[in-house]
Amino acid sequence: MPTPPRPAARAPRPLARRRPVPPGRGRRRRPRWAVRLVTAVSVAVLAASGVGHAVMSGLDSGIERVDPFKDMKNRPAAGNGLNILLAGTDGRDTITEEQREAYRLGGKPCHCTDTLMLLHLSADHSRVSVVSLPRDSYAMTPPHTDRTTGEKHRSHPVKLNAAYAEGGPGLTVRTVEKMTEVKIDHYVEVDFTSFMETVDAVGGVEICTVRRLKDSYTGLDLAPGRHRLDGGRALQYVRSRHLDGTGDLSRMQRQQRFLAALTAEVTDSGVLLNPVRFREVTRTVLGSLRADSGFTTERMLDLGQAMRNFSPASAEFTSVPVLEKGREVPEVGTTLVWDPQKAGRIFGALREDRPLAAHAPARRRATVVDVPPERIRVQVENGTPRRGLGAEADRALRDTGFGTSGEAVDAADRATARTTVLYDPRWDRSARTVAAAFPGAELKAVPGQGGTLRVVLGADFTEVTPVRAEDPPEGRAEALRGDEVTCA
Repeated sequence: MPTPPRPAARAPRPLARRRPVPPGRGRRRRPRWAVRLVTAVSVAVLAASGVGHAVMSGLDSGIERVDPFKDMKNRPAAGNGLNILLAGTDGRDTITEEQREAYRLGGKPCHCTDTLMLLHLSADHSRVSVVSLPRDSYAMTPPHTDRTTGEKHRSHPVKLNAAYAEGGPGLTVRTVEKMTEVKIDHYVEVDFTSFMETVDAVGGVEICTVRRLKDSYTGLDLAPGRHRLDGGRALQYVRSRHLDGTGDLSRMQRQQRFLAALTAEVTDSGVLLNPVRFREVTRTVLGSLRADSGFTTERMLDLGQAMRNFSPASAEFTSVPVLEKGREVPEVGTTLVWDPQKAGRIFGALREDRPLAAHAPARRRATVVDVPPERIRVQVENGTPRRGLGAEADRALRDTGFGTSGEAVDAADRATARTTVLYDPRWDRSARTVAAAFPGAELKAVPGQGGTLRVVLGADFTEVTPVRAEDPPEGRAEALRGDEVTCA
């Protein structure tokens, strides 16, 4: 992608409900976002039950059509598989006052894309790769005509989400193709009209968190643990971006987790095999969809025939790695600059129809922890007579991400029965992350020990359990399968 000339956080993008459009006025689309598309694609699995076409009959007319590929030239070469650009647009001018107050949906819409995801369905229909594109990404638009003013523009820098405001779906597709060199086969745009109803129709969605999630902007307040979210709370969960200092980057990861959880709910709850519930959910989904003319319900059902064994483990999620945050661009504002090498590898994999994540069947699921292991320094001590045990544990800790001394030492007591994690009370959260790697270990506070945690191996130690942070560290091009981001 082009190198920009040389970030104030943007307020959260509330979402809106749809009401009838007055005569003579165009309909403005509102988020949120790709979850309904994934539901629609997953729901197509019903075709395999023999009742899909009967249930879907007539629903295609509920999809609003858009032509994002009109007059497009010099497009990337087509690859194997199918690429769908999922766009959620910003707006909140028709929500009720009750919703505005309950879910903190104030503010003015920017009429831009609030969420962009690139979805790749492999040629053999065994895998779906979902790549989140940060909305504040630095981008260069192709030459175009402003859809509002009619003014002709040369190529110029924008935030990626602003391409929609200037040139609608067509400019959005052209800009994404230019940045990724991935040819888009279908474009799907959604609004928030039926988001809450869709979640409620499937009975809510279960998500898990290892830390408290509290955002005063959206009103989200979740304690650590499992939660079944109804439509309203799910809206708060996917919108929140003021939980930590990472803003939109961690929000994209939560959206991916929600997407995987919703897919699991739809595929596991019996919705697909219950014609009444299926039609209810599908009518809600398709009623808020805009798509190109080729993305029909028949097309979804045909895909469903080939995806009958699809599950959350068949999906993989990642975000475009960012090289630089807070790059100020004149007349554009604060942007995110992609890491060209890491982003190139991701989009190269999509073009070549290769997986983003390891799909080895024997791959162990990592325990999700609060503090990333990469931020923790550990000294291993062997408290047993077994030679080499300390070095073995040190290597295993480094393999799962911890920073270690690289040189395990012998403990004063070589007859330790139970593995113990010794920590300064100021690093108690880090201690819990280390303890997760040693199930059953004892936690022992040692005031004044400092930032390096000590692990004294006991006779009970057998192996280090893999751990990972709930949100991958910034800049890491890590792809996770759907079954790794849903509740265990």
